[in-house]
Amino acid sequence: MYYVQPMLVTDTAEKIKKMEIRGAGRIARAAVTALKEHSDTLSLKDLAEYRKEMSNAADLLIATRPTAVSLPNAVHLVMRTLSREIHSVSTAKEEFARACESFICTSESAVQRIGEVGARHIRDGEVVLTHCNSEAALECLLDAHRNGVNFTVYATEVRPGNQGLLTIKILNDAGIPTTYIVDSAVRYFMKEVDRVIVGADAVSVNGAVVNKIGTSQIALAAHEARTSFLVAAETYKFAPRTILGEFIEIEERDGSEVLPDTIAKTLPHITVRNPVFDVTPPEYVDLIMTEEGAIPPQMAYIIIRDYLGWEIGDFGARQFNPLTNNCFN
Repeated sequence: MYYVQPMLVTDTAEKIKKMEIRGAGRIARAAVTALKEHSDTLSLKDLAEYRKEMSNAADLLIATRPTAVSLPNAVHLVMRTLSREIHSVSTAKEEFARACESFICTSESAVQRIGEVGARHIRDGEVVLTHCNSEAALECLLDAHRNGVNFTVYATEVRPGNQGLLTIKILNDAGIPTTYIVDSAVRYFMKEVDRVIVGADAVSVNGAVVNKIGTSQIALAAHEARTSFLVAAETYKFAPRTILGEFIEIEERDGSEVLPDTIAKTLPHITVRNPVFDVTPPEYVDLIMTEEGAIPPQMAYIIIRDYLGWEIGDFGARQFNPLTNNCFN
């Protein structure tokens, strides 16, 4: 019998795909919440059918954003609950619900913990530069401010989505003095900056950081100026499949976000490229601040192995599915 997925799963997938839900942490929590709601609404009695329906819902969510590894990591962490020896659908639902609630709670507390870790690196009188709208990076700034540290911030506009507007509103509401600059002015102002704090959408096994487009240029400017470059990233943003040497896919979005269609139609020989993320080499990263503490980028594998539970043997030629011991297509 075929069961139609509740609208919450399909709606969540669509919102993630359209970037109505943005930010790796928010994406992960939204996906897990959708899976929990999906599980709660299924009235199946057969355990195999229940597992299959949950696997289909997981596949749908995972396919929405190729770069944000927080999504497959979050799904992996909760779905592996269903691979255990379970004898009834009701037991499976109970254990799955607990796993989802635990992940959501852990994810939210992770941001607070990262804020505490990051705040220790901000000192009185410093100038901090941040890029994009990272929950974890912002929490570092907010926590330092709550602790009475006096500092100022440079925040970039973050073209073409202008996520910097979200960042400066949060900083303004907190009472943190902030200067808003265009992305291309970063190198000009870097000489005034004491440290850079950014978030991450993914961290590879060698410590390379995938984040909002423009991050690698900021890291290069910081490296040239000998300015400390810190990354705030929850452990579930580390990318397990890079253990096998695979690259993290860099998402490209429609060119109309950069050049409106009304103008593009008048320029038939012009092509627009619109990558959403770029890769910052590990040698430009001083520390990665996680909820488990601050680590050098070279320790990324330890996070993948010890905190995410992935081993090399977990992988085949395609994405390992912890539910079925098969691979996602």
